Amino acid sequence: MPDDATTGGPEGRNPRQAEERNPRQSGGRKPRLRFPKAARLIRTAEFARVRTEGRPVHGKMITLGVLKGASDADGRVGIVTSKRVGGAVVRNLVRRRLREVFRAMRPRLIPGVWLVVVAKSSAAKATFAMLAEECSQLAQRGRILRADVKDVAP
Repeated sequence: MPDDATTGGPEGRNPRQAEERNPRQSGGRKPRLRFPKAARLIRTAEFARVRTEGRPVHGKMITLGVLKGASDADGRVGIVTSKRVGGAVVRNLVRRRLREVFRAMRPRLIPGVWLVVVAKSSAAKATFAMLAEECSQLAQRGRILRADVKDVAP
């Protein structure tokens, strides 16, 4: 019979992992940043509205479509990675990186802004840091960040 040290206790879990998973019980940690489905643009009509009513901000690796005042709620983000970016694995990697960048940036977005992030083929060769830097620069050029909220590190 295995001892409790290898199984993680009588419940079969490592108690330290269970403690890390529950942020409410962690003392002075930062609150978790989430990117729920309600914060994403999903419908084709929403993407089309940003394209027709919004304005683009172009960068080397991504194009950011910005529509201010779309709703009273928090900002929403949609990510587009076409086959020009690469195969399915590369597209998913770029999409995950961009989603993480905007998940961390979400508390700083002005209320009611809708963003469509279109990855260019050069985004496939970019590192996470390069994508984060370009997204930050485009957000400043598009004037979509609140001045009163400090930067939240991922």
